[in-house]
Amino acid sequence: MIHRRIVDWDDAYANGVNIPGGDRWPAAWIGPAAAYRESMSAAGRAKLDLAYGEVPRNRFDLFLPEGAPKGLVVYIHGGWWKAFDKSVWSHLAAGSVDSGYAVAMPSYTLCPEARIADITREVAKAVEAAAAMIEGPIMLTGHSAGGHLATRMVTTTSPLPASVVGRVRHVVSIAGLHDLRATMRIPMYSDLGIDEAEALAESPALLVPAEGTRLTCWVGGAERAEFVRQSALLANIWTGLGAATAEVVEPDRHHFTIVDGLADKDHPLTRALLSE
Repeated sequence: MIHRRIVDWDDAYANGVNIPGGDRWPAAWIGPAAAYRESMSAAGRAKLDLAYGEVPRNRFDLFLPEGAPKGLVVYIHGGWWKAFDKSVWSHLAAGSVDSGYAVAMPSYTLCPEARIADITREVAKAVEAAAAMIEGPIMLTGHSAGGHLATRMVTTTSPLPASVVGRVRHVVSIAGLHDLRATMRIPMYSDLGIDEAEALAESPALLVPAEGTRLTCWVGGAERAEFVRQSALLANIWTGLGAATAEVVEPDRHHFTIVDGLADKDHPLTRALLSE
């Protein structure tokens, strides 16, 4: 197989302009997310804007199943570390909640106000806070930049306490970014401020997974080639470092629709995330 040299790094990682009707998002997520929060709040099964730190965006929402939770799912949103918050994705908790699991969805301080290393530490605090509220196994998942943050939590340099890392049963990175050296080459994301030292320290593909890590990299068949490569890269490297890994390419899904399966308890993405 011949891999062509990338000459237009912006285009290699640009999603909206390369997806027919791509301007539908993020608006297509916001309505279903708001409706889900409203219905869960009315049922007394949503705890919203729980604090896990001192700064304004250190908040998470927690959605609860009927009865005692079987465990905890944490969904970490994407947006190139510089966009969105927890409120855009609430409906994606439905598949896991309907399967009997509690789901936490944190916000975090965005770039350029924070550096990626700062966001890593904030997300670890959010996971730790949610884990203190819910017993049982923990499943971590995230989309795009959130996939980076989810996998970063189970590296040997994770800021998560070892007791919490030890509870993580599965990590599913959805169209995740795992080698941040590539982001240094993307002109439209130069305001991330990432340098080589931070890329080396914060790239899961350049780090060692914690002992016992189980990882699935899930990506759409209609994704930009770079997202497919980034998913295959981490699964490949971590296999060689002792993790149990899998790579799934879901046909016909692109960067915006690849997360939709989380809203359905019977979708293969949700079933894979919760599998034992």
